[in-house]
Amino acid sequence: MKEITVKTRSRCEIVDITQQINAELPAHIAEGTCLIYCPHTTAGITVNENYDPDVKHDILAKLDRLIPHEESFYQHEEGNSDAHLKASLMGFSQLVPFLGRHLDLGTWQGIYFCEFDGPRIRKVRLYFQKTEDVE
Repeated sequence: MKEITVKTRSRCEIVDITQQINAELPAHIAEGTCLIYCPHTTAGITVNENYDPDVKHDILAKLDRLIPHEESFYQHEEGNSDAHLKASLMGFSQLVPFLGRHLDLGTWQGIYFCEFDGPRIRKVRLYFQKTEDVE
């Protein structure tokens, strides 16, 4: 297991963490899977397009319209109910194959850390599994 740190600067922000993860892939495993896990209840992990920055904007804008920060019916007293809901929709983990020292992503794909209750310093845990040879 490895752990990376993500420092966010805004209440809601999407950060491309693909290169940080690639840097942590184990050199002794030629082929395997990487479980990318977020141990926070107000942040998530997703895979999406990393070429056009407007994609990050559009995701956050739509989530804000669907789940606004200020709603009178929220009962959670900490004032971050929207962050819990958004994180649950995004999910807290992704399982991605890797080959050599690179995640096996599509041409336009990247791994995103999704912050919904920042700014904060967050942790992301990486778990590696070697692909077993099948004969």
